Amino acid sequence: MREAFKGMKSEVFVKKLFLALLLACPLTAHSEVSTELYCFQSLGTNSIKFEFRSYYDSVAKWSGASVKYSKSKEAITLAYRGSEEEVMDPDRPSQFTTTWVEVSNGVVTGDYEMVSQGARIYGMTYTNYKTKAEYSFQYDMNMDPSPEMGCQW
Repeated sequence: MREAFKGMKSEVFVKKLFLALLLACPLTAHSEVSTELYCFQSLGTNSIKFEFRSYYDSVAKWSGASVKYSKSKEAITLAYRGSEEEVMDPDRPSQFTTTWVEVSNGVVTGDYEMVSQGARIYGMTYTNYKTKAEYSFQYDMNMDPSPEMGCQW
């Protein structure tokens, strides 16, 4: 009798464990966040460099981004504002102007605007909302960044 009781106890335990695992790990569609990483540097004499990372989750339809300047330890959070498509030539890929809003300490402080066509990135412009200063950056196509190491200046 004692052995039968032990067997029931372990069966109940296994069922409870299974239910707990189901609750802890809900059965949802698997989604992988895709990441793109680009390196930019300023045009002109004052060399400012930053890496731009964008993230996209196709299932959640969510995107986000960040920039990290070469002399900074912290990344700055960016929120996706939108993208405009322009057909320059019907036989060529459309040109896209994508805008990301900079959020620092809960305040919108500026925006980044990237112009691309197909796989080619023409550049990035940063506008500081407080000073109204605008900075232009070129995509560094010689840089081969990795998600782990980022841009190696």
